Amino acid sequence: MRYYKIWVRSEKYRGNEALTYKYGGSLRRGQIVILPLKNQQILGVIVEETTRPSFATKSVTTILDLPPLPETCLTLATWLQNFYASPVGVITGLFLPSMIHLGYLADIDQHADSNQQFREQSKAPSFTAEQQAALSRINTPDTYILHGRTGSGKTHVYIELARRSLINNKSVLILCPEIGLTSQLSLLFKAAFDTRVVVLHSQLTAKEREKVWLTILIAKQPLVVIGPRSALFSPLANIGTVIIDEAHDQAYKQEQPPYYQATRAASQLRQASNGILVLGSATPSVSDYYMALAKAKPILRMIRLARQGTNAQRSITVIDLKDRQEFSRSQHISTTLINSISSSLEHNEQVLLYLNRRGTARVTLCNMCGWQALCPNCDLPLAYHGDAFELRCHTCGYHIQPPLNCPACGNQSIALKSFGTKAIVDEAQRLFPEARIMRFDTDSSKTERLEQQFERIISGGVDILVGTQMLAKGLDLPHLSTLGIIMADSSLYLPDYTATERTYQLLTQVIGRIGRGHINSRAIVQTYYPTSPLIQAALEDDWDSFYNREITERSHYQFPPFSYLLKLSCRRTTQLGAERTALKCAKLFSESGLHIKVEDPAPAFHEKASGRYQWQIVIKAKRRSELLKVLDLLPSGWSYDLDPTDLL
Repeated sequence: MRYYKIWVRSEKYRGNEALTYKYGGSLRRGQIVILPLKNQQILGVIVEETTRPSFATKSVTTILDLPPLPETCLTLATWLQNFYASPVGVITGLFLPSMIHLGYLADIDQHADSNQQFREQSKAPSFTAEQQAALSRINTPDTYILHGRTGSGKTHVYIELARRSLINNKSVLILCPEIGLTSQLSLLFKAAFDTRVVVLHSQLTAKEREKVWLTILIAKQPLVVIGPRSALFSPLANIGTVIIDEAHDQAYKQEQPPYYQATRAASQLRQASNGILVLGSATPSVSDYYMALAKAKPILRMIRLARQGTNAQRSITVIDLKDRQEFSRSQHISTTLINSISSSLEHNEQVLLYLNRRGTARVTLCNMCGWQALCPNCDLPLAYHGDAFELRCHTCGYHIQPPLNCPACGNQSIALKSFGTKAIVDEAQRLFPEARIMRFDTDSSKTERLEQQFERIISGGVDILVGTQMLAKGLDLPHLSTLGIIMADSSLYLPDYTATERTYQLLTQVIGRIGRGHINSRAIVQTYYPTSPLIQAALEDDWDSFYNREITERSHYQFPPFSYLLKLSCRRTTQLGAERTALKCAKLFSESGLHIKVEDPAPAFHEKASGRYQWQIVIKAKRRSELLKVLDLLPSGWSYDLDPTDLL
């Protein structure tokens, strides 16, 4: 009898060590097995052979006749467990489906075309000078930031990098932030590489996902795998290139345990495979950009449109939301925007109305002068809490009662602003009853999701698109002539240190949907702050001024990349109970002797959920190892997020 350390796929197993099982034969590292855990039969992965333990062990039930998981997967899994202090059962669940049915293998085409045949069919297309310069730099294993403005042809570069990798018998992994974007990417890559391309995401049925997973595992040829962040854990062997499109996007952060950041995990996968990692974005992450500069990593700029030889023009008009004369026909859509929409519809062109209304953020501001309630400690928007009648900072805990008059102009016109995409759809239907209107946000039904309606949108089958940030990312809409940004500063009202970065990124990205060389186009940008340096930088695509101002502020307040963050959360049945628990825990950490800064506890942004009150503590540290020590002291009943992308 032989004994093996095995990672088990079960969230119920919260341990940090592989479990020991016995088997009568020889098993390989990475081999996938079925084994008992309590009263269930679950999947597991062989880690290593071990000596006979002093305790009784159970036997492996079934050895699946499949190739072992690639070594790069096992290396990444080990890193994830250590870096994010996560249980083995949770991490293993990232790499294995819930169950494997070998009967599906009969439905999978295992024919492998010869690499010689692929070499003959694959031809390098022509490139702009900037694309060629970027491709010439991306020639050795390393991490590269591809900083290309919208429309500069980053996808063209991705395809060529994939072609080079496949010719060298290496696989390619391409991540995109939204499932809706997989449709556009897969069409482009399948046109270039046909059957070498597979798409893996959570909107597939369980059977479809399992078949795709098996296809990747048993592949005899290099593949191009496209998907959102979860595709990072597909059983892809011999990886040569990893590409993360829209690498700045917050969707790359997992919001449930183990709370991993896909870009950081991809860096580990690159190292394990000795390959190339490309972080592509028109608006790179401020932290990524700073670290690339500090470590002298290549930053490749592309600033010219890829589509040449067109006379199509783009214009941008800014509308002051405080100018009530502009809103005589609609509360939310200015007369200038209404006229532009009418013109587009008359010419059978498309309209996109954008409003970033994620979550339930409420804003306190003056309708007359635009004053907004900000935290004096963090320079972040204060959120209004109606039950306590107070304004609170969800980062440092600062709180005051709301003013009755505007502190800036003395006017009593202080309002809470909160409206979303549904209100914009209703308004558009009232103004343009004959138009074909579709809304795209996280509330869309399965049949109305972006990936399901992609071909209809591209062909011009929708007149007016209304949506949130999912419409701002990577889409090339050839019929789009009017872009309406309903409230350009809406994301500025989120009480978080990333609000300015997020606003710049979203505005730059959504404006990038027009002016791509297809047809004449115009953007109507509605804002309470038409003279804001941040708004102006976004409208002018002025990355340098935005970055310099933002990195200076981050340094002043010691936010990432100048510190590491840990967000701790507790939930209790009463508000007083949550507050007392948070205060007690904050005192414990403050007196721990660790080199950390413990911010005052505060109610979470979503203060009440499922009938329970949630409070949180934010901890900063110069060394990430100090935050891992905090977790060793964390009492039961708390949840944590290491390296959170926001503090909401």
